[in-house]
Amino acid sequence: MATLYIVSTPIGNRGDISLRALEVLFKVEVILCEDTRKTGLLLEHYRQTQKLTGKPDLISFYEENEEKRIPQVIGWLKAGKDVALVSNSGTPLVSDPGFKLVRECVGKNISVFPIPGASALLAGLVISGLPTDKFIFLGFLPKKQGKKEKLLEKARQIQEILPQTVVFYESPFRIVKTLNLLAEKMPEARVVVGRELTKKFEEVERGKPAELVKKWGDKKIKGELVVMFS
Repeated sequence: MATLYIVSTPIGNRGDISLRALEVLFKVEVILCEDTRKTGLLLEHYRQTQKLTGKPDLISFYEENEEKRIPQVIGWLKAGKDVALVSNSGTPLVSDPGFKLVRECVGKNISVFPIPGASALLAGLVISGLPTDKFIFLGFLPKKQGKKEKLLEKARQIQEILPQTVVFYESPFRIVKTLNLLAEKMPEARVVVGRELTKKFEEVERGKPAELVKKWGDKKIKGELVVMFS
């Protein structure tokens, strides 16, 4: 029986790939991709810059088709085909598809190996200047304001019991609303927002929620965001 590899890829800077990740991606027979086009471009970059060979089959694997794909993937693994799972960027399964597949593999005693690497969650946390010994990760916040408010309030209550940094991902289209909510509910919180980490236009803003609203309120925000507060 073969192995499923959970392979982390860069969140922006393509130099942030590990040697082991490259070895695995170019030796497996199948790569499950959140977006086959993006993964194809990533692999082509390393073929050219690292002189690598190997052409695995790129198969689409995203939230909407994950359950449908799982029996097929299990079949490949049982037939002896090594398979890698990647997301568009960062570490798979962290706010990305893959949990159900890994659960199925574990249940069928199929080997699952992690190939660690980049993660926006950890990249943001370690440069935040906020406590890193304990943290709670909320993933992407709910789109509905009421549910978002309840979740952030619960996180705040947990902080009161056990002080720790709260980390979550947010859409650039909703970040100002979320900062306004923090300004209303937790005006004294220390907030850090990392945008496009490791990329050309990387930006990190620190301050109280109202201060960040003042900075970003009139701007058209783009890119991926990781938000932290304590």
